[in-house]
Amino acid sequence: MGVEGCTKCIKYLLFIFNFIFWLAGGVILGVSLWLRHDPQTSELMGLQLDDKQAPSTFYIGVYILITVGAVMMFVGFLGCYGAIQESQCLLGTFFACLVILFACEVAAGIWGFINKDQVTEEMKVFYDSAFSSATVPALFGVAGKEEKKAKAEGVLKVFHNTLQCCGTNKVSQILLQTNGLCPTKDSFLEQVTQISCHSRIDELFTTKLYLIGIAALVVAFIMIFEMIFSMILCCGIRNSSVY
Repeated sequence: MGVEGCTKCIKYLLFIFNFIFWLAGGVILGVSLWLRHDPQTSELMGLQLDDKQAPSTFYIGVYILITVGAVMMFVGFLGCYGAIQESQCLLGTFFACLVILFACEVAAGIWGFINKDQVTEEMKVFYDSAFSSATVPALFGVAGKEEKKAKAEGVLKVFHNTLQCCGTNKVSQILLQTNGLCPTKDSFLEQVTQISCHSRIDELFTTKLYLIGIAALVVAFIMIFEMIFSMILCCGIRNSSVY
């Protein structure tokens, strides 16, 4: 015997919320894959200087999001099927998966809040290291560093062309422009007033972190309603089977 009355209404509400949850999982999976393969971040994360790879903290978070998106799509399908079939077993499994996912999302949110500045700071340090390697030998006449200097200049060019920036302040911009390492602009005014790379790095990762945060809040809101509805429906199915 199927559920009736308000419980039946909750059954279809749970199906709708699960479908939205499944779609949200697809969106998170799509956004995380875009973050992983976005030309700007891919160019920067693929850089290497003196056998040291660019900081990978950002990609760790992205890989976690890819996993979460895929799991959400599976759990959303499980919830939809459990609601339509009115299966206590599937709904119980669905509820347990939601609790685990919610706990993981809270833990990931805390980790992200604690490390929100780490990604940008690591990338700034990497840029400053490349800047020093490219300019110090030329300034102080250090011999035997030509190969290292050439590699560092290549790293700087990728930063500058990808982010359309130059240096960290006016002095460094003048030095880099003298060596032809800044992007070429259409006018002299644009050439001498280019944005610093530290500002561009802040802008790049802050924007992406905001997107991740908004998506996480929406998903958490949906998950709370799904846990409530799944428990009500599960109790309704148990009660209806008695009569």
